[in-house]
Amino acid sequence: MRVRPVGSGALLIECRDSDEVEAWRADLWRRREAGELRFVDIVPGATTILLDGVISSTAALLAGLPPPPAPSVAAASFVEISTTFDGEDLEDVAARWNVSPSAAVERLASTSLQVAFCGFAPGFAYMRGLPDEWSVPRLAAPRPRVPAGSVALADHYVGIYPAVSPGGWRLVGHTDQGLFDVRREHPALLTPGTRVRLVPA
Repeated sequence: MRVRPVGSGALLIECRDSDEVEAWRADLWRRREAGELRFVDIVPGATTILLDGVISSTAALLAGLPPPPAPSVAAASFVEISTTFDGEDLEDVAARWNVSPSAAVERLASTSLQVAFCGFAPGFAYMRGLPDEWSVPRLAAPRPRVPAGSVALADHYVGIYPAVSPGGWRLVGHTDQGLFDVRREHPALLTPGTRVRLVPA
């Protein structure tokens, strides 16, 4: 783990992989809630965590912290996403996995996912959990319009488009669950650390 300053009020923690990112994210969140560390935002990425709104002593405190343990699975929030597996790229994904479309659906439905980080659009969660050998490339050219609720794969991530937008991920299904609503106390349904299961509708 390496910590370096970003601008005048932020720190960037560089981690070796997504497991270390999640361990630090959970530990930093706990320490902030307990009042041990002070900063405004915790923004995880693929291999980094940005701490925004930090006070000057935070960097020294972070440098002295021991590596955090893996976060408890039981402590993480859990969301089931009712999914209709009818995406136009499902057959292509199945062929890349060398299985039938129904077997591809079984794989996706039996995989425990976890939100690694959010980005691209409000409410868009990058969910990890697919083995590296199930990684699929993005489309060579993005679609100009992907329907809201589309469940899709790119690289080794699963994502769900919260609103209509362009996108280059491979579509495997869709859900009617609302992923982002500014009228809710917590607008985003899927936040970093959340465990997710795709449940066939």
